[in-house]
Amino acid sequence: MVSGILAVWEKEIKSYLLSPLAYVLMSVFLLLGGYFFSVILLSTRVASMGGYFGNAATILVFLIPILTMRLFAEEDQRGTSELLYTLPVSIYQIVLGKYLAASTVLGLMLAATVPYPVILIATAEPDVGPILTSYLGLFLLGGSFLAAGCLTSSLTKSQMVAAVSGYGLLLFMWILDWLSSAIPGTAGDLARAVSPFSHYRDFLKGILEPNDLLFFGSLIAGFLGLTVANVELRTWA
Repeated sequence: MVSGILAVWEKEIKSYLLSPLAYVLMSVFLLLGGYFFSVILLSTRVASMGGYFGNAATILVFLIPILTMRLFAEEDQRGTSELLYTLPVSIYQIVLGKYLAASTVLGLMLAATVPYPVILIATAEPDVGPILTSYLGLFLLGGSFLAAGCLTSSLTKSQMVAAVSGYGLLLFMWILDWLSSAIPGTAGDLARAVSPFSHYRDFLKGILEPNDLLFFGSLIAGFLGLTVANVELRTWA
């Protein structure tokens, strides 16, 4: 089982690293993130990365669909999907391998931002706890975006349609966070409960709540489960 996942992961990560797409997305993420980090730090003069992590989540909303659009749609465009699905690996191993490859790229993007907290620690005395939990929260939030992108990529043969669908799904998640603040009562509480951004906000405060971890784990598993089900339907169609 593990060997099958690793084989798919290796194929996908090579595809990412041999393509300019991953490097362009990483560059955009670092440039925009560096801008927000420096501007917020210089304007507030507060030794905190809360503002950076808030904006980084927004940046991922626009970058993740581009990162995931090719995962399944490209296989269909190139006509290699039938060959992939006939390999001695199960559908869920293929989905998990592709997801882990995209998660590796996300991890590299976040790892490249380590100089930001290093600069902050070297020049001031920030609270390191919220920085660490914010990195974990951003990775989990990005991971849920990647899982959503896997689903939208499996729904179409067009990478462009996959990207646009991904944007729509992530923007809907973003709107849920706005609704949780705008709508009072039970409806607002429900929107808050299902909004990834609401759960992400606890990480920015340095809070590690089991229900937040469970939420992101369930969200990722749910999207990947739907992806597996959809790919299986398409292979039998």
